[in-house]
Amino acid sequence: MQQSQKIIGVDIGATKTHVGVVQDGKVLSEIRLATSAHAPKEQVLKETAEGIEYLIDSETVGIGIGVPGLVDEKRGIVCGVKNIPSWKEVHLKQYLEDYFNKPVYVTNDANSFVLGEKIYGKGKKFKNIVGITLGSGFGTGIIASNKLYSGTLASAGEFGGIPYLGKTIEDYCSGKLFKNEFGTNGLLVQALAEGGNTSALEMFEQFGYHLGNAIKVVLYALSPEAIFLGGSISKSYPLFEKAMRVSLESYPFRAVIEKLIIEPSEIDKAAILGAAALFQTKNKAKLSYHKV
Repeated sequence: MQQSQKIIGVDIGATKTHVGVVQDGKVLSEIRLATSAHAPKEQVLKETAEGIEYLIDSETVGIGIGVPGLVDEKRGIVCGVKNIPSWKEVHLKQYLEDYFNKPVYVTNDANSFVLGEKIYGKGKKFKNIVGITLGSGFGTGIIASNKLYSGTLASAGEFGGIPYLGKTIEDYCSGKLFKNEFGTNGLLVQALAEGGNTSALEMFEQFGYHLGNAIKVVLYALSPEAIFLGGSISKSYPLFEKAMRVSLESYPFRAVIEKLIIEPSEIDKAAILGAAALFQTKNKAKLSYHKV
């Protein structure tokens, strides 16, 4: 069986940048570099290119990138990254295409995640899915009729910003809940909860309750067939699943709930695979367009 082409997948985060070589749905090699989040934008660009340079070779067909911010996908311009202050208008696509002479596609990191689930994960068999990343923030990616729906500046599905209980959904459905409400962090709470600590278990019950309310908002807006959870907190799914499902019981359309699939993603290195899936889908669409 002939192997597919090699793609570089890049996940740019506020603290680290993860770069990997993807082929046939597998990460062949990878590196993680510190992100100079408070450096000038030129330095962050240069360090990103240098990270890619470690792994790229003549067999690489292109690069897909996920960033935690607004993106003009057509032109590959990053329009703002909250945790990298200097990245207010960065022509990332042009910079890297000039640097490597290979096609580059860029989108929001939550979009990358849901694309990875659709192309390489359990989302393959569904036409309409939502991917929710649960980590330091609350991100959402949308697949509608088998296609990524990004909206303006890749900002569709920003449910985390919706007002909720005097704050926002993100404040109650991400690591912010453990930090700001409980004065701790999710990893510590997870370890305590798995050891049977009552207080830690109650924290995850509260998280699950709030997440259930957030999913109801997603259902009212999009009513997908399946929702896949990613991010660091999704690894604690058994600790909050029951409370989440109890919260969902108040959703009025029972037939929708009965058919809905909610599961944590089983994709390893989802951010890298998702970025590669972005390139795969965008480049395929471009090639098909030019053949018409």
